Amino acid sequence: MNSRDLLRITSRTFAIGIERLPRILCDAATIAYLLLRVSDYLEDNEEMDSEEKVKLLNLWINILRENEKIETLTNKLTNADTNNPDAIVAQHSKEILLRMHSLPYEVQEIIIHHVINSTSGMARWTKKGSNVNDEKDLDDYMFEVAGRVGYLVTQLFAWYSLTIRRKQKEIMPLAREFGLALQTVNVIRGLRGDFERGWVYIPRKFLTEMGLTKEQLFDPEHREQALKVLDMMTDKAERHLKYALQYVKSLPWWQHGIRLGCIFPLMFAIRTLAVSRHNAQVFDNETKITRKEVKKIVLDSTLWGWSNTWLDRYYQELNVAKE
Repeated sequence: MNSRDLLRITSRTFAIGIERLPRILCDAATIAYLLLRVSDYLEDNEEMDSEEKVKLLNLWINILRENEKIETLTNKLTNADTNNPDAIVAQHSKEILLRMHSLPYEVQEIIIHHVINSTSGMARWTKKGSNVNDEKDLDDYMFEVAGRVGYLVTQLFAWYSLTIRRKQKEIMPLAREFGLALQTVNVIRGLRGDFERGWVYIPRKFLTEMGLTKEQLFDPEHREQALKVLDMMTDKAERHLKYALQYVKSLPWWQHGIRLGCIFPLMFAIRTLAVSRHNAQVFDNETKITRKEVKKIVLDSTLWGWSNTWLDRYYQELNVAKE
């Protein structure tokens, strides 16, 4: 199975954006995404205890540093549940690493640096446990799993484009916000699934303000207070998404493929947020936008995504919940 096939089985929505990038950036972003999916698989694995997860995450870091052989990890994953696409990616990690080594050396350095840092952060949080006390804690976690990805792709863009390289320092803080934006929406849409596997990423401070425990957040008897907590999270997502929009608008209009690679996930996120806002169903099921909406966003953005004026208007249009 090649890297493009692995990308598509793990995330069709991210694949839509990555595959619009210029060829070398598409290859680099695909490899980086798949390497991070290996890290995600080790972090989220429900069949391992925390100690085993930390051990394997650190092993993965040593493999990325070329201090250990990849077989040390893959030999432990031969019986992994392949109903989980991330398990399939992890089992193919040797081929992914070989593909990475065919990329330009500077690109390899960018990818490895950020994947190691993100994986290290995942290990730290796995060891710490689900103790998200306040918004600062949540941002710290989200930075490790997503904000660093914003740095990664921005450095890849800067390697490819002189125009982006010249403004890299200026847009790096926005890159972090982009990552936090996508991850905050991801937390909101995945509230129920995370709860069922023992994690609640809502800051304890938010719950305390509404007089709720983690369990009561999902109890229909406390729905009114729970919706107020949800409002806090959607407001937070909105703040990050506004910076993400600013990030996209800062990318050169003539490099349409790079812009589309960022516009798609941004617009999917803002539409998902609109669907989730003050929606009690978030506590029972994962929030999703329709395939029809995805197709429309892709078509509209492909036609008009070069225009910052259009981006502002479309962002506002998608941010309104439909009756």
